[in-house]
Amino acid sequence: MTQSSSTPDPTLAAQAAARSTNLPAGLTFILAAACGLIAANLYYAQPLAGPIAEAIGLPLHASGLIVTLTQVGYGLGLLFLVPLGDLVESRKLILVMIGVVTAALIAAGLATTPIPFLAASLSIGLGAVAVQMIVPFAAGLAPDHARGKVVGNVMSGLMVGIMMARPISSFVARFGSWHAIFFFSALVMVALGFTLALKLPRRMPTARMGYLALIGSMGRLLASEKVLQRRAAYQAFQFSAFSLFWTVTPLYLAGPSFGLSQTGIALFALAGVAGAIASPIAGRLADKGLSGPATAFGLSSVAVAFAMTMLAPDGSGIALALLTLAAVLLDFGVTTTLVTGQRAIYALGNELRSRLNGLFMAIFFTGGAIGSALGAYSYAQGGWTATAILGGALPLAALLLFLTESRKR
Repeated sequence: MTQSSSTPDPTLAAQAAARSTNLPAGLTFILAAACGLIAANLYYAQPLAGPIAEAIGLPLHASGLIVTLTQVGYGLGLLFLVPLGDLVESRKLILVMIGVVTAALIAAGLATTPIPFLAASLSIGLGAVAVQMIVPFAAGLAPDHARGKVVGNVMSGLMVGIMMARPISSFVARFGSWHAIFFFSALVMVALGFTLALKLPRRMPTARMGYLALIGSMGRLLASEKVLQRRAAYQAFQFSAFSLFWTVTPLYLAGPSFGLSQTGIALFALAGVAGAIASPIAGRLADKGLSGPATAFGLSSVAVAFAMTMLAPDGSGIALALLTLAAVLLDFGVTTTLVTGQRAIYALGNELRSRLNGLFMAIFFTGGAIGSALGAYSYAQGGWTATAILGGALPLAALLLFLTESRKR
């Protein structure tokens, strides 16, 4: 039986009511925590790749697959699973993906040979795209005048999760086996799933099309939406610089210039968490119509961060202090442009948000992968100086592209 056009749809009415009022602070906190806890699963294995490879019998030269397959799974999920948020009820979709990542974490913790562990790594990446279903979900619940604030608050949780994952993983493995971090995170995911099942409202998408048509529409969106093209390009440059920095700094700090232990490097990584405060600030600026100045500041600050690291002699206390400040400033700048970018693309249409977010994240995630490769090569060829010059050039290129946007306006 079809519903009469004169009868209001209770689901749409509930969504309209949610958008007309501020999102409760408690629910915003839950969504931010969920993003951080889920995203951390992408990075837990990174500092443990060596011990894991040895334990499961994976050749050392192939240990990079442990991290690479997780990233591949995440990239595939961005393109083929995240768009489902425009087609499938959001609460159900998020809970299913949390179930996938939970099962994958348990499988990784139980694995004793390479193939099961690598399959689990791929599945962890696929399940972790729940993060990119939560962010547009939160944006859809927020009223227009506070959407940037809500996105910023939720993204702050995501950035804290990313930055805390590596040191937490290192510390847990130091006092137990590498299996412990996977089992511990699986328990956290179970608790998170129950919490979200109780707290998340239902949100039905308005799109009416098949899955293949949904995926096919993404190419047309990328070709037609200029805001998406530009914002994805800015963030690809930014995340390339971010990945380059965090790929090379552990090598730099452990090398002869500084000679830091793994504990010292883990403590250094914690400095980057301070950059997460940029998320709510950037969101509020975007809500006030200041996305342009915020973007220019974010791009410039990343370039300045790399320049700072070349002001003092290698290995000196001043050099270490400047490198730490650069980590904070870099994370602050990358987070600022990320939040303003998401605020801009979410404004293109409620019915398109999941597809737009999937494209945006896939493009900048590709930039991050390129940055990691470029960082390793530049450091091997020219040390930190070459790395810092390349890292600073990336946000400057994005800034030049941004200035062409300002001139067109």
